[in-house]
Amino acid sequence: MLRTHDAGALRASDAGTTVTLAGWVARRRDHGGVIFLDLRDASGYVQVVVREEEAHHLRNEYCVLVTGEVRRRPEGNENPELPTGEIEVATSMLQVLSSAAPLPFPIETDQAASDDVRYRFRYLDLRRQGPAQAIRLRSEVNRIARGVMASHGFVEVETPSLTRSTPEGARDFVVPVRLQPGNWYALPQSPQLFKQLLMIGGLERYYQIARCFRDEDFRADRQPEFTQLDFEMSFVEREDVLAIAEDVVRALWRELASYEVPEIPRMTYREATDRFGSDKPDLRFGIELTELTSYFAETPFRVFQAPYVGAVVMPGGGSQPRRAFDAWQDWAKSRGAKGLAYVTIGDDGTLGGPVAKNISDAERDGLVAAVGAAPGDCVFFAAGARRHSQELLGAARNEIARRLELIEPGSWSFLFVVDFPMFEETEDGSWTFMHHPFTSPTPEYRESFAEHKGEALSDAYDMVINGNEVMSGSVRIHDAGLQERVFETLGMSREEARERFGFFLEAFAYGPPPHAGAALGWDRLSALLSGVDSIREVIAFPKTGAGFDPLTGAPTPITEAQRKEAGIDAKPEEPPLPDEPGAPGPTSTHVTIRP
Repeated sequence: MLRTHDAGALRASDAGTTVTLAGWVARRRDHGGVIFLDLRDASGYVQVVVREEEAHHLRNEYCVLVTGEVRRRPEGNENPELPTGEIEVATSMLQVLSSAAPLPFPIETDQAASDDVRYRFRYLDLRRQGPAQAIRLRSEVNRIARGVMASHGFVEVETPSLTRSTPEGARDFVVPVRLQPGNWYALPQSPQLFKQLLMIGGLERYYQIARCFRDEDFRADRQPEFTQLDFEMSFVEREDVLAIAEDVVRALWRELASYEVPEIPRMTYREATDRFGSDKPDLRFGIELTELTSYFAETPFRVFQAPYVGAVVMPGGGSQPRRAFDAWQDWAKSRGAKGLAYVTIGDDGTLGGPVAKNISDAERDGLVAAVGAAPGDCVFFAAGARRHSQELLGAARNEIARRLELIEPGSWSFLFVVDFPMFEETEDGSWTFMHHPFTSPTPEYRESFAEHKGEALSDAYDMVINGNEVMSGSVRIHDAGLQERVFETLGMSREEARERFGFFLEAFAYGPPPHAGAALGWDRLSALLSGVDSIREVIAFPKTGAGFDPLTGAPTPITEAQRKEAGIDAKPEEPPLPDEPGAPGPTSTHVTIRP
């Protein structure tokens, strides 16, 4: 080792000891013939005293090796903000290990550079305390979770990163195969099929800190490659899976946030959306939605003659100036809505605003009581399709809490949302799965889901922390006939199902066990525990929301020679006949799936 001690580990008890330290010059202060350096390594900082002639050429971020004696600082010169603040190192030897060019941004400052610059020079950004701590905390998250999973008898298994393309809700990243021109691998959106196959393989309890890849459109806090704690269990029901997830989260918060997570409550999807306008409600504040569909059933106001009418109250919001209400309209339009209807409630209970002029006298008289408002409040409304209207009100609820600072700093809310719809209708009138097509219907809809697509519930569940979805999972289908019926309900023929999932469906012929599982979003969990606003802060080398890598410049074009070698423009070759050398064995297309 080049050094004998870590800089941040030195204490007053080390006074009189000769040490060798290695690290970076974080700061320098010149004091007439003597220079004080703050030396930084991964453990922290220590003050180093150097003669001017030895250090006149040094500047920030030079990498140096220092030998010297640890001594107490003169009385009155201690720095109580540093763990090493009682001592300093009087240098007897200083060696420059490598010099540093002028920095693109200052490292030792609370004023961070723009994200574009920080991520372009991420290796410098990681020398800053905050980013470095976030990455180190993420390592602790992995360590703690592995301990919990081992204590429950789980087996850690790595599943393939090169597989075939299967529809799981997003576009695949694909990789050309040089040895088979015209054919492509897909990077896994999740280990979903493989972990179910491991259950059929009899491992019974699998987990993996898995890398996943999804080619999605721009979203601010998404990454094209991300990580999840993925696990699957055989011979279990929903509550068994939720108990494991709860144990993982409880261990993480206990060790890393000094917080004891209470028993996590359950709430159905329908209750969550009806009360809070979201399937990932933030329960750190108490504002709730009120449904007024029946209240306005006979309304003369054409806007409220809709399948759903709902409202949310902004306490004290009635005193906002007109320009603030205009800004609310712009806010709603930025979310794809036409606007946000509202009424104000005067101190004497009088209603004001555009809506009050268009509803009936009876509706005006009972409205304050119907929504649970008070004088001085404002009531926002949404009308139209239930889901879209509730989503708008749910977003308004969160915005109200932000503007009124209703969330207590350092507070936590944990929730399991259960009983999700099995299907959701698309804009063209067809149906798709809400979670994924391998999710089991709840027992009451096992036989009737195809006839009641709009009402059928699935045995799916999410975990929500502070309004963030951090886990998704479900009880899986383990019956081949039921799985085929789900595919048929989604408009997929037997031939198409066998083409896409044949290898998976083939395994269903060999005694699959009942099984269930979930995946915890590792980036989001780490971000919550680190107290950062974006998952990019807990990823060593993140990409922008559009998938661009500021550090390497990826993605980049490849050369014509690379395209040719990879066979990107080639047509797939015909597979060899079964009796030819190298021919595959029985393929998935030979499987007959019977209901």
